[in-house]
Amino acid sequence: MCESSTPRPAGEPTPYDVGLAEIAAGRRTVLKLGGAGLVFSSAAAGGALGLESAAAAGKKLRKTKKRAYVLVVDGCLPEEIDSGLTPNLAALRDGGLRYSRAASKPIMETIPNHVMMMTGLRPDRSGVPANSIYDRKEKVIRDLDRPRDLKADTIIERMNRRGLRTGTVLSKEYLYGIFGTRATDRWEPAPIVPVSGHAPDIFTMQAALAMLDELDPHLMFVNLGDVDRLGHTDFTGPSGVQAARRLGLIDTDLQVGRFIAALRASGTWEHSMLIVLADHSMDFSRPDRVVSLQGPFEDDPFLAGKFVIADNGGADLVYWTGPKRQREKAVKKMRTIARAVPGVLNCKNPQSKWMRLGPEAGDLVVFCKSGWRFSDPDPVTSNPIPGNHGHPATRPIPFFISGGHPSIPRRKASSKVAHTVDVAPTVADFFGIKGKPRGGYDGRSRL
Repeated sequence: MCESSTPRPAGEPTPYDVGLAEIAAGRRTVLKLGGAGLVFSSAAAGGALGLESAAAAGKKLRKTKKRAYVLVVDGCLPEEIDSGLTPNLAALRDGGLRYSRAASKPIMETIPNHVMMMTGLRPDRSGVPANSIYDRKEKVIRDLDRPRDLKADTIIERMNRRGLRTGTVLSKEYLYGIFGTRATDRWEPAPIVPVSGHAPDIFTMQAALAMLDELDPHLMFVNLGDVDRLGHTDFTGPSGVQAARRLGLIDTDLQVGRFIAALRASGTWEHSMLIVLADHSMDFSRPDRVVSLQGPFEDDPFLAGKFVIADNGGADLVYWTGPKRQREKAVKKMRTIARAVPGVLNCKNPQSKWMRLGPEAGDLVVFCKSGWRFSDPDPVTSNPIPGNHGHPATRPIPFFISGGHPSIPRRKASSKVAHTVDVAPTVADFFGIKGKPRGGYDGRSRL
């Protein structure tokens, strides 16, 4: 399913549970800031290279007034900034540098695009192609929410190694999981809504404000999840009313306004760069526009019982589990069958130049058309939510750079295409961090 958490193998703890256990065991330093209910932790020795460990390693701690903030309005469409519901976001966009042709990268899901933001690398280099994959080693469909799933360096770690403080304020459990203890400081998200697996934006912003006031990291990475979560479950979405989502946009914009007001009040604004973007957008489907490949594949005697599908809402990742020598024939059959199913847009090779998903993405990726959704393996129960993403219809995103630092362009619009993968090189450029990951960035600085 697109955003609902994939069931975990029996007895396996979530990364969130692991984090709580590490806090209880004293393997993370715990800070309680900003009032009751806000808990922050710092990476222990052996984790992210924070200020203390940088000093111990003989690194000179850098002094700079520069501050960078990445604010992700999860699931937001670019046109929603012009809806009149988000005046604070609109003011930030219009006062800085805006990219009207910005887009997320496949698979258009939360985890991979947040990883692309913080690594500057495509999934074939980071190891994170989608929210949900089939783990061939463990023989289970699971979320990519473990720190070890991310196989590349992040801008967080590169900044830490240079003695700069970093912080993460992530509303979603699986984002909390994938980024692990990389940041110098991070918020332990709470309260978590059980079904959605996220903390509401009002609590997320309270944590961001506390981190801003009391920890003052050079880089803060914030995910605001309400617009996305309300969009998924908004059953007025297919009709165009989008009642719940509109309320989410209003509230999230208010939270962004609180953050900007705090920057200005503290005098930090004039030294700051804000990168505001979404990880993907959203597409709505009616109950009768459901695509399922499980049945058509099972009906083929050659494929039956020898494939697995990881459903990502607007994209199905298909894995051949039969003999390797039959893989080419199997993929050809899957492609032919899938193309004939109503609601299917196209089929892609996950290793193609456009996709670049890596081996974790399986043998075939099938995208649905706009206004449709996948529901595998069961077309009735597997994915009942009307709002989904992962498919090309959900590529367009808002992307703009604002702030008071002199290096930030004022009131400019660019016709160039910006992507989520551009965030890390932009942050590195802003702080003057020389060097690049081995093989270079896949994105580019937008300053």
